[in-house]
Amino acid sequence: MKKILFMMRHGQTLFNVRRKVQGFCDSPLTDLGIGQAKIARRYFDERNIRFDHAYSSTSERACDTLELITDMPYKRLKGLKEWNFGKFEGESEDLNPKLPYGDFFVAYGGEGEMEMRQRVAETVMDIMRQEGHESVLVVSHGASARAFQRHWAHTSAVDQKSKIGNCCIFKYSFENDVFTLLEIINHDFSALS
Repeated sequence: MKKILFMMRHGQTLFNVRRKVQGFCDSPLTDLGIGQAKIARRYFDERNIRFDHAYSSTSERACDTLELITDMPYKRLKGLKEWNFGKFEGESEDLNPKLPYGDFFVAYGGEGEMEMRQRVAETVMDIMRQEGHESVLVVSHGASARAFQRHWAHTSAVDQKSKIGNCCIFKYSFENDVFTLLEIINHDFSALS
C-alpha cells in the first residue's frame, strides 16, 4: 500500500539571517520564519492534507515550525537533526569549504556526509515502516532533507539543484520500502517582504 511522506525544512532562523553555521546548534525562528511556516500550513489546509503522524528533529527551530503547521501531537527524533558541523557550529558560513563537503567536518568533530545521509535515511525508513503511518509530516533541515533526497535520487525523476529554501516541502510516496520523490513545493513568500 502506498504511503505519503511530506518532508519539510524549518522556517528562517536568526542564524540563517546572520549567516552562521547551524547544524546541531540552534537559533530561534525569525518573524519571517514564523510567517513562512504559516504559509506552509495554508498550503496543507487549502489542499485538505491531513497527517496521521508528525515527527520533528529535536532542534527548536524544527519543533517550532512543526507546531505552526499542525496542532497535532508529534514525536521528536535525534535522527532527523541537521548535519553535525563540529567546531564550525555557530561560526560564519564564510568558513565553509566549497561543495561538496564530503568528510571535511569529521576532522573537526562533525559528521561525514555519508554518515549523516545514512542516519537520516534510516530514521525516515523506520518512521514510514510503522503501521498506521499513511500520511506523515517530518520537519527537518536543509542539508538533511537534501541528503535524504540524494539517497533516493535513483528512484525519482524529480530534482531541484538550487538551494533548499525555508519551509520547502518534499512530497514522497513510500511503497515496498522504496521512496519516490513526487514533487518539490517551493512557496511564494513575497507577501511577507
